[in-house]
Amino acid sequence: MTVEMSTPLGKIDVTEDVIARIAGGAAIEVFGLVGMASRKALKDGLAEMLGRDNLSKGVVVHNQNGEVILDMHIIVSYGVKISEVAGNVQRRVRYTLEQMVGIDVTAVNIFVQGVRTDRDT
Repeated sequence: MTVEMSTPLGKIDVTEDVIARIAGGAAIEVFGLVGMASRKALKDGLAEMLGRDNLSKGVVVHNQNGEVILDMHIIVSYGVKISEVAGNVQRRVRYTLEQMVGIDVTAVNIFVQGVRTDRDT
């Protein structure tokens, strides 16, 4: 599915995969975020961290009645305040999508799937 926008010059269709890639790239720049997690079920209680090539895999884009809602599955660093990291991700993703694509995001839902310690690397 695509997100459709109308401009005076015509119609623009942006695929949900493009929105997910932009959101993942914006999120990974936030301090305290280690990486994106697979949105699939946890394996043996461990969240699978995705590489930079798979940033969009941790993002689910819902386009309902013209409203764009994002679900982001993240892994945070040990010792950071999770609520601050989540809030920073929400603000950064919303701002980036608004500036780059012109899409007004209704909600950015954060799902913390794990905490990475120094020993995990």
